[in-house]
Amino acid sequence: MSTLADTLQSAPVVPLVNESDPGKALATAEALKAGGLGVIEVVLRSDGALEGMKRMLAEGEGMIVGAGTVLTLDMAKEVHQAGAEFIVCPGLVDDIAHYCIDQKIPFYPGTMTAGEVQRAYALGLREVKFFPASLAGGVPMLKAFASVFREMRFMPTGGVSAGNLAEFLAVEQVLACGGSWLTPKDAVGSGDFAAVTRLAEEAVAIARAARGSA
Repeated sequence: MSTLADTLQSAPVVPLVNESDPGKALATAEALKAGGLGVIEVVLRSDGALEGMKRMLAEGEGMIVGAGTVLTLDMAKEVHQAGAEFIVCPGLVDDIAHYCIDQKIPFYPGTMTAGEVQRAYALGLREVKFFPASLAGGVPMLKAFASVFREMRFMPTGGVSAGNLAEFLAVEQVLACGGSWLTPKDAVGSGDFAAVTRLAEEAVAIARAARGSA
């Protein structure tokens, strides 16, 4: 079974699934996996999101499924108990960081300033989310962070698209890029999961070209 690190190495793109209908959430994840993206972040922004994550974990094959938009320690504990294989937060909360480190859960807290990155480093984290990437300074800011925090790896999310994915992935310290452009609401809502697969395939091709892999 591939680890999260191995999977991100081969396909450094993490699609966000934001769907209240658990059945559509599962179908979206399956479409993404068919396109070559097997690491899925389920954002907890609707009542049915957690159930959708549980269905992916129970029924999805070859996926690594995590929970995003985790806002509190109680939410972190809930998604961990539900089987989430990694946790993503929009910001950095010490209690959640300590819990994930203690439980050995891959954890990507949101950071957008040098102070927040330094705080994450001091807590023992070496991988963080850079959010919202486009508003927080984009690639130039990432390069500035990378020159100072040489051990840190970043997952830019927010404003990443097929148009700038290669630019973000060209930064060596970028672990992977997250994004919702891969799961457009109109396609998911209408059941056009083939469109989702095509977007995933496009992202994989861009990533491989940017990282120089076949």
